[in-house]
Amino acid sequence: MSDGDDGALIPAPASLADLRRHTAARVALGRAGNALPTAAHLQFTLDHAKARDAVWSAIDGTRLIEALRARGLKAAGTASRAGDRATYVRRPDLGRQLPAETAAGLRTSLGPARIVLVIADGLSAAAVEANALALVDALAPRLAAEGHGIDAAVVVEQGRVAIGDPIGAALGADLVIMLIGERPGLSAADSLGCYLTFRPVAGMPDSGRNCVSNIRPEGLPPANAAFKIAWLAREALRRELTGIDLKEESAAELAARPAAALIEGA
Repeated sequence: MSDGDDGALIPAPASLADLRRHTAARVALGRAGNALPTAAHLQFTLDHAKARDAVWSAIDGTRLIEALRARGLKAAGTASRAGDRATYVRRPDLGRQLPAETAAGLRTSLGPARIVLVIADGLSAAAVEANALALVDALAPRLAAEGHGIDAAVVVEQGRVAIGDPIGAALGADLVIMLIGERPGLSAADSLGCYLTFRPVAGMPDSGRNCVSNIRPEGLPPANAAFKIAWLAREALRRELTGIDLKEESAAELAARPAAALIEGA
């Protein structure tokens, strides 16, 4: 019988346990016999439940729209062609499509817009509820400092990344900034992703977008993410492109700024 097969608790070696200070990944959990220790097993069960809840929960679209309007933005809500959550999960293609009549409605209510913010539930409503407004609050002043503004905002239910393309096209946007809940992992169910697309059109390939990922306090905090997104937005508009031809090189500019400026969003 090898060590631990009798059910004794075997902690992880100290050299591995030290790694846990640097990551939320499931490393150095130790074992009890041939299984996880009880605490690690219970944590796994809890995190799995959070991931499932994040996928199957809904955003409060009305509250988000009201919150965006309270910040002075023109905002409206819509939904993809996926009629409900079960359809959305099973038919990714419908989550990328905007009903034809909706495009006309957005044009009427929001008018032409150069920069359009799209907020969609994606695969984690929890991420949107927890982090979207904090990111908007950090991003808006950074865009303003670059001489740009968010001209319109659209909240989408049952939406995937590509639904920002027909929305942007309907409003004649030069740039769509999409905030969307990322697919939950088993250590993070609340990660928000941001995709930037220059002059989007329906059917645009994903290689035409830039992405800033894992936006949440324990990952890439909203203030830091806003810095990267504003940098990408500025360069996208200046160079008239996004995607694989636009590399995120904000680090050099960041290094030239005092740390307090980033933390405070100045």
